[in-house]
Amino acid sequence: MSIYIFEGRTPHISEESYVSPSATIIGDVTLNGAVWVGPGAVIRGDYGKITIATGTAVEDNVVIHARPGEETTIGEHVTLGHSCVIHTAVIGDFAVIGMHSTVTDYARVGKWAVIAEHALVKTKQEIEPEVIAGGVPAKVLKTVTPEYKKLWEEYKMNYTSFCKRYKESLVEKL
Repeated sequence: MSIYIFEGRTPHISEESYVSPSATIIGDVTLNGAVWVGPGAVIRGDYGKITIATGTAVEDNVVIHARPGEETTIGEHVTLGHSCVIHTAVIGDFAVIGMHSTVTDYARVGKWAVIAEHALVKTKQEIEPEVIAGGVPAKVLKTVTPEYKKLWEEYKMNYTSFCKRYKESLVEKL
């Protein structure tokens, strides 16, 4: 894995976390608890700060960044889908950010909110808790059901367990 100190900004990665060998973490980045970071992900706190809470899955090729002197905060048990971009935003606990979606400057995504694939949560936009939003720009499409939450709680536990399982079982093929 590529983990770098940049101009005195040092990553802090919990021993419970798993970071793929092909992921890159730079600067003021904190991974609290069991955070799973997939192949190709880039978490860049070179001039901003990034904090990611336990149980979160940063899937393959996700990019997380923050503006100078600003912060990106990602809550507990969040799923960041493949190739999404999070930039100077706040993502609430249990949220799901769909594949290839973008959540940009000063946007807020509420607890248990879902951003559909390829959606754009634009600058300063707020997505309320427990809704599903999609489109460009993102608009609320419907509400999150109890059945949906139950299903996603199970999915989210897969990534929490992946932290330990990847450390124990992933073997480089020669």
